[in-house]
Amino acid sequence: MRGIVWHGPEEMSVEEVAAPEVGPGMVVVRPTATGICGSEIEGYLGRMGNRTPPLVMGHEFAGTVTEVGDGVDEGLLGRTVAVNPLSSDGTCTLCRAGLTNLCPNRRLVGIHSPGGFAEYTLAPAANVYPLPEGVDARTGALAEPLANGVHAARLGTAGGHPVEQAVVIGAGTIGLMCLQAAVLDGAPEVHAVEPHEGRREQALALGATAAYATGEEVGQALESATGGLGADLVIDAVGAEVTRRMALDLLRPGGRAVFIGLHDDDSTLGFHGVVRGQIDLQGSYAYTAEDFEQALSWLVEGKAGIGELPPVLALEEGPGAFADLAGGPSAQIKVFLSGSEA
Repeated sequence: MRGIVWHGPEEMSVEEVAAPEVGPGMVVVRPTATGICGSEIEGYLGRMGNRTPPLVMGHEFAGTVTEVGDGVDEGLLGRTVAVNPLSSDGTCTLCRAGLTNLCPNRRLVGIHSPGGFAEYTLAPAANVYPLPEGVDARTGALAEPLANGVHAARLGTAGGHPVEQAVVIGAGTIGLMCLQAAVLDGAPEVHAVEPHEGRREQALALGATAAYATGEEVGQALESATGGLGADLVIDAVGAEVTRRMALDLLRPGGRAVFIGLHDDDSTLGFHGVVRGQIDLQGSYAYTAEDFEQALSWLVEGKAGIGELPPVLALEEGPGAFADLAGGPSAQIKVFLSGSEA
């Protein structure tokens, strides 16, 4: 079968790869829509140490179940399903505490096993969710990135942290998902910061109270709205040093910054302000099954999404699409690929 194989920084090609063999508790899925994630672009450029070439990436996918292993409900055969690619052992201390996303033995399809940028791929049967009749596979493929947003937004209000004014930095896929999750969770005012005009327009269309090109602009708006205090919550969906600094600058004393973006590894931050302002710094990684289920529910109900869904491209267009996306942000929020003509 065909798959897109990443061989190292900016080296990717469509090749013949081994077909998956179904085992107990597993299913084979024919992906009909697999989204390219921003973290995969970083991986494509060689900036993600958790990806080892040669690798078939693709963890945001939905498709048709074509085979089921022993112990799996045969009623899944032929169903279109969304796939939660993240698995945990379910038995460790962190899993028992509900932190399954932090399980030291977690595995992600597209990193630890071949992913959705192929004609067929394996997934745990417990991690597939049949889509209602008429729901597009592209919608199902958005559940994974939206689950990240659900998790980040929930961390933003965890422990009863009050949120009246929220800011999301970055309006790429993950930023837009964080924005929608914050809105759907009930944050009264959610502002977006994004230099790209087309993405600012998308943020407004998906529920942002306002969208600004710079941190200075949103800072001025917050100063007026809060009497100079600042935002209660800032979610950094970029992860550059400049955006991490921006997040701290925009917060009120006692505010919370949630960091989900992974663009830069090292960042230098001023900690006098963090200490004196009693600022809460919170990392956000992936999601739990409950986050995924909430995300899928909102998508199926039409409460969240990315607006008009772009066409699905053939696998052969994948290497070029990766190269284009690595060149910098554009108005196109998501690129979907598929090795299936169905």
